[in-house]
Amino acid sequence: MKKAWRKSRVVLTTGSLADIMLKLRLLTWDVKDTLLRLRFPVGERYSAEARACGLQVEVKMLNQSFQQAHKAHSACFPNYGKGRGLSSKQWWLDVILETFRLSGVHDEGAVRPIAEKLYGEYSTAGNWELLPGARETLQHCQWMGIPMAVVSNFDRRLQETLTQCNLHQHFEFVLSSEEAGFTKPDQRIFLKALCIAGVSPELAAHVGDDYVNDYKAAREAGMHSFLLKTAGQPSAWDAQVPKAHVLQSLTHLLPLIEKG
Repeated sequence: MKKAWRKSRVVLTTGSLADIMLKLRLLTWDVKDTLLRLRFPVGERYSAEARACGLQVEVKMLNQSFQQAHKAHSACFPNYGKGRGLSSKQWWLDVILETFRLSGVHDEGAVRPIAEKLYGEYSTAGNWELLPGARETLQHCQWMGIPMAVVSNFDRRLQETLTQCNLHQHFEFVLSSEEAGFTKPDQRIFLKALCIAGVSPELAAHVGDDYVNDYKAAREAGMHSFLLKTAGQPSAWDAQVPKAHVLQSLTHLLPLIEKG
């Protein structure tokens, strides 16, 4: 039996009261920490894989080293090396190798098989879990007939990751930053999604967990947007986002939208 969601009057813009729900012809989604999140801390997975190959590396050290390596590589080779002579796979292998090097493991020959295996495993469901309400929300949006797509800062493994996690079937198309050639908050990635869908921005909305990359960037592209509130999220944006645009959980979206 399909659930009946109460269609309440909600504030959609600051200072205005809407008598109808937001009518949409496209709903786009961020992925990481919006629909999916990592099952284990990166350092924990890296340490376990190293241990299986006879290397002992502390989880805490690997976590710290990964943050450092990822930040440095993202600055030098943005968007997974797109346009800089790197494939996204090589980008990630270099990050993993540097993570272990910073953690005191300098034998690249010993680490490279670990890096190759980790790269492959991070597109499988074994390393990802759905956020609460994700599947229910996507299913209900699909039942309402709202076309959906993904707009995410992610590499080319995104399609496979969504398939492995049994989510891909909910989306008309999946647009990763690597494929688009732009990373959020560049509004061109949203404009490309609108062009693919053939939908004007006022009939589209985006859902994500990052104020700058998701909420603000989508609005700068002319779309509506909703911000998923997550644990540990900074509160600096509280004054910038109307309460009606903040989702305490994914299912809180459902009474606010309908097919346009």
